Amino acid sequence: MLTPDDVRRVARLTRIAMTDHEADVLRGQLARVLDHFQSLQRVDTSDVEPTGHATETTSVMRADEVRSSLPREAVLKNAPDVDESFIRVKPVLGT
Repeated sequence: MLTPDDVRRVARLTRIAMTDHEADVLRGQLARVLDHFQSLQRVDTSDVEPTGHATETTSVMRADEVRSSLPREAVLKNAPDVDESFIRVKPVLGT
């Protein structure tokens, strides 16, 4: 059985602030979730093969193909800001 202290500990670990009333409501909800897990633990899965997906999966990605890249001049021509042979971008980590 979950105690109010258990709920407060979970809230603190997840950095969720809550009132005592919210903790009490959540305690009941979490208890029901844990009850569902208890019922699932009683299911015999000894004949079930472990799987990563419930259904067959196929990759939608194309195979990698080696191709020549665009000419440097074409890339630089489309860049918004160029400094000699480099593309100039705005700083993202500070100045």
